[in-house]
Amino acid sequence: MTNLWWLALAVLALPIWWHRQKRERVTALPLATARFLPRTDPQQQRVWSWVDRILLLVRCLLLACAVAWLADPVVPWRGDSVLVAPGTDAKWAQQQVAAAGYQDAARIDVAGDPLQWLRAHEGEWLPEARLLVLGAVPMYAAQPQFRHRVELRTKTPAPARSEHRVAIVSKRAAEWRALFAATSGPQRYLVAETTEGKPELVVWDLPQAPPASLRAPLWWVGDASAFPELKAAKQVDGLRYTDSSRGRLWASGAWPPKDANAARALFETWQRLHYSPVAYTASAQVLAANPAAPVAPGSGALRGILAMALTALFALERILAHARRR
Repeated sequence: MTNLWWLALAVLALPIWWHRQKRERVTALPLATARFLPRTDPQQQRVWSWVDRILLLVRCLLLACAVAWLADPVVPWRGDSVLVAPGTDAKWAQQQVAAAGYQDAARIDVAGDPLQWLRAHEGEWLPEARLLVLGAVPMYAAQPQFRHRVELRTKTPAPARSEHRVAIVSKRAAEWRALFAATSGPQRYLVAETTEGKPELVVWDLPQAPPASLRAPLWWVGDASAFPELKAAKQVDGLRYTDSSRGRLWASGAWPPKDANAARALFETWQRLHYSPVAYTASAQVLAANPAAPVAPGSGALRGILAMALTALFALERILAHARRR
């Protein structure tokens, strides 16, 4: 769609037409013998000539630059490149670069998905450029298509370590603590018997209702009588759940879990439903060049330069126009 903006270059005819026309005013002077001539109405004569050529050039450049900014042109200038996904091990990346023969290629550290970034910026690469993508590249349902040959060398990163605050309010706090103590992995659970510190999970195992001001993203309810909202809650596999003003409520009469398998199932359900899923890493492969692959309309790489040029040309045009009127 941005290519249609180039049709707006037709507006360059406006300053050209404006500068070419000049109305020449004829000064009327009294002439003694004019009374012997036939009476005629005064006429104005239009003379076409170039006026203020420098100002005309600046105005044409200003309009052309504005059209180019709207069209967002892409100029191929990149050569062989290595795109590195975030979190990629530096030593492993150097080994892969050497093994693939990309020692002289430019390295680009991408903030997000490298293939999505490449899709938006592919027009910046020369037709003969080679591309190597390293790191945790998400797996797509359909194979991505690019106009360049793209080699993927992937590696699944280790799970990131994280901390989760858990508040336990129960007369069976020891049993609930044993549940969290039995877990292993990169997630660390900070268990406390107070609700201070904005916990992510509140285990409420008392018949009394919690304070109205207490909020948490998720509640595990051991005694459903404390939450009237659970009376009409949906039930799946013995687990009742509903949303309330305090947060999402989970309840089960079989809590706390009695064995390791039940605890593991509960934690897997929590991780799957409460946190965003982890994308699968694509396998190492080579994506062949497809000349028919779509190209993104523009990446905005030149818009900063064009914006500065627009500012400079506008200031110059105002200076020249002011000097002309003096």
